[in-house]
Amino acid sequence: MNKNILSRDTTTPLGVWQMIGLHLIPGALITVFFFLTAPAIIHAGYPPLMSLFLAILLILIPFELGFLAYQGKKLNGRYSLDGVVLFRERIPTWQCVSLIAALVAWSGLAFGPLTAIDNFFVQGMDNWLPSWSLPEHLIGDPDQYSRSAFALTAFLGFLLNGFAGPFVEELYFRGYLLPRIPSSTQWAPLINALLFSLYHLFSPWQNVTRIAAFIPFVYVVAWKRNIHIGIWTHCLMNTLGMISSFVVLL
Repeated sequence: MNKNILSRDTTTPLGVWQMIGLHLIPGALITVFFFLTAPAIIHAGYPPLMSLFLAILLILIPFELGFLAYQGKKLNGRYSLDGVVLFRERIPTWQCVSLIAALVAWSGLAFGPLTAIDNFFVQGMDNWLPSWSLPEHLIGDPDQYSRSAFALTAFLGFLLNGFAGPFVEELYFRGYLLPRIPSSTQWAPLINALLFSLYHLFSPWQNVTRIAAFIPFVYVVAWKRNIHIGIWTHCLMNTLGMISSFVVLL
């Protein structure tokens, strides 16, 4: 592919409100789906976290991937991501692997000590959010669910939250939105990281931790103009986070 098409300077910047809307609207739809369906999911014998996994399947992927496909159809006359998803420049494999390892390690450091901050914000929200929507109840005690319900939740979690969801999010947030943010190259990654964190409207207590984990991540993707760093790092972050959660529960 011609490198010129991958350059940020050849893209049309989004308007400010368009930029904000495209970052936050899919998160708003996911949040509405979560709060509307979780009670029925719980009644069916599944942990409320299952509702978020279904939101990835039914809201996140169709909206974000569908939007990219629509943009590709307008640009190329066919359903293609060429010229839509940018930051596809190649870098040496050893450099890519090293950066991914460093970013995953950083995210582990961020999500470790800063959990205390998350807990502080959770305590301030437990009076106005349903208890089942708070982190300690999203899965809860595995013994209260059937073995098959817990196993299906874990399977869909690894499949959708570990791989499919972050893969599509990286195409959408880092491949499409990041290079089109109407700001300088120094500020665009920070704006993208902040709005990406706020997009998780269903877990506002985690904004400080999430921003700290993602700012270096987004800057590296923009610096190297390589979406593969984002995809692999995000998938590993989510997968390792889920493994640690389920190991603690079990």
